[in-house]
Amino acid sequence: MKMFFTGLAAFGLATALSLGAVQAETAGSEAEPAHFPIKHPVQQNWSFSGPFGTYDKAQLQRGLKIYKEVCSACHSMKLVSFRTLSDLGYNDDQIKAFAAEYEVQDGPNADGEMFTRAARPGDYFPSPFANAEAAAAANNNAVPPDFSLIAKARGVERGFPTFVFDMFTQYAEAGPDYIHALLTHYDETPPAGMQIPEGTHYNPAFIAGKSLAMAKPLSDGQVTYDDGSPETVEQYATDISAFLMWAAEPHMEERKKIGFRVIVFLLLFGALVYAAKRRVFAGVKH
Repeated sequence: MKMFFTGLAAFGLATALSLGAVQAETAGSEAEPAHFPIKHPVQQNWSFSGPFGTYDKAQLQRGLKIYKEVCSACHSMKLVSFRTLSDLGYNDDQIKAFAAEYEVQDGPNADGEMFTRAARPGDYFPSPFANAEAAAAANNNAVPPDFSLIAKARGVERGFPTFVFDMFTQYAEAGPDYIHALLTHYDETPPAGMQIPEGTHYNPAFIAGKSLAMAKPLSDGQVTYDDGSPETVEQYATDISAFLMWAAEPHMEERKKIGFRVIVFLLLFGALVYAAKRRVFAGVKH
């Protein structure tokens, strides 16, 4: 038996050493890393985080302004309709006026031809390009992703044991954390010896490589805020990340309210069932 446990310990040690060697081989170097992102996103303090989190409408309005003035030149948001902007605090007249600033294709008309018209609240945010080929041709052969669900589609895995605690804290902000990190890491200098492909831009927060085709989209003072908020890259990144989270999950607040009520109901129901069971079987001998 002693020999068995000694052999088992030796096998475990050998396995650990071999795994360490494999990790060392696959880790790459500082100049040519093998795992991305190079720098993991830092968890931000979002108003919508946690089981009782809610959206900050003022922040969402600022994020919408950034999308309109900066992001919409390349990125579509084809699953978001103008009428849903009422969630941001806009009234019907404001939504109609906002939608009318865009043109959408409609038709065919009586002559069988397609035509363009001013968008209406029931329409969706139009794409800046006619098709994917046109988008690629205008962006260094890289098609800009649609922003409708980007905050839910992107995110860096937090790994063990963090994800265990996330189940209790209801952490679901990996997407906004990643977007914020990506937008605020453009000014960093690549390590010595790192080769950046021509036409791409170094960003240690990028999830799929050391550089990406999108150039730095934000700079201080680029967008004017009407509410006096700081006009900095940090603030812009925070606001657009929150807005994209809303675009991906506009009914989050309602979902959390319903979930809380269901949990309370189940707790009360369970207590009543237990009390009924104790009363029904109180006189039964076991």
